[in-house]
Amino acid sequence: MKHKPYLYLLTSMYVAGIIGLNVNAAAELFRFLTPFNLLASCAILLYFHQEWNRNFLIFIVLTFLTGYFIEVIGVKTGLIFGEYQYETTLGFKFLSVPPVIGVNWLLLVYCVGSSFCRVTKPLYFKVLYGALLMTMFDFLAEPIAIQLDMWSWTGGLPPLQNYIGWFFVSAFLLTLFHLLPFRKDNKISLWLLILQICFFGIQRLVF
Repeated sequence: MKHKPYLYLLTSMYVAGIIGLNVNAAAELFRFLTPFNLLASCAILLYFHQEWNRNFLIFIVLTFLTGYFIEVIGVKTGLIFGEYQYETTLGFKFLSVPPVIGVNWLLLVYCVGSSFCRVTKPLYFKVLYGALLMTMFDFLAEPIAIQLDMWSWTGGLPPLQNYIGWFFVSAFLLTLFHLLPFRKDNKISLWLLILQICFFGIQRLVF
């Protein structure tokens, strides 16, 4: 099947990341490659989107911009997620936030939304459980992101406010995903979501 080579490629990328980040001689290189891994993952995900249309483009733009600028407001004010700042691993920063973080929001919202799209439940069910899943993912990823110098928190650890903020931003973006009329199924979205969870889960066990 056409998508299988890309599943192997994505799996190889994440396995290489797990190994490389835990080998002292290669860790710095793999940290440098982190934003490129994220961009490549999102590009492959979007490549397998079916039936591009105006509504899907609206979703992409609004999700990227919302994800990015909510982080800008968060960093500048501390009112949304708590007091934190971005470090160097995610690359170039504009307004103190790396634009690739908008790509991260887009990737996660798309993967979670697409994974729930076949569930025959009301909209509120898909949004609620999708937002809970994204919040749990953030809880899993936070210690690793801090360890890898993606971002840091005043006081060392993320506050409860961070997870509350994540839930509501995720719920808003997932509502957007499900309400806009475009085709939601994607052959690799669930696999990519599993890879992301496994990456941070294994890293957390290692650390």
